[in-house]
Formats: sequence, structure tokens, C-alpha cells
Amino acid sequence: MSGRFDWPALMRAGMRGLALKPAEFWALTPLELRLMLGERRGVEPLARAGLEALRRAYPDEQGEMSDG
Repeated sequence: MSGRFDWPALMRAGMRGLALKPAEFWALTPLELRLMLGERRGVEPLARAGLEALRRAYPDEQGEMSDG
């Protein structure tokens, strides 16, 4: 699913297709709904290149640590 959600289609799929009650549907996360609708591909684990990019973007601060 991209940045925009087709709420009517998702609600039909969840409440008609999966027989979810409205409260059950709205309690789901988008990932849970995607899995229930049969999407097999999940979120890829963080690989070394992704970790290194995060470390460059958010380096540990060098300096004196304080305890409060």
C-alpha cells in the first residue's frame, strides 16, 4: 500500500471479506490488515548498508556522559 489508502476498499475487504467487526477492523495496524489480506511480503530486516546509513545520519554524540 502506498501513501494513500483506499478506505472504502479496505473496509469492504476487512468487514465483508474477512468478516471483521468494525471495532476489530479499526484496531488493526496497516501491517496486520495487509497480512490478513494475504500479502506475503513483509518489512525487510535492516541490512548492514541501512544500519551504516543510519549511523552516518545520526552519529553517537561524543562527549561527557551525565547521569541526570
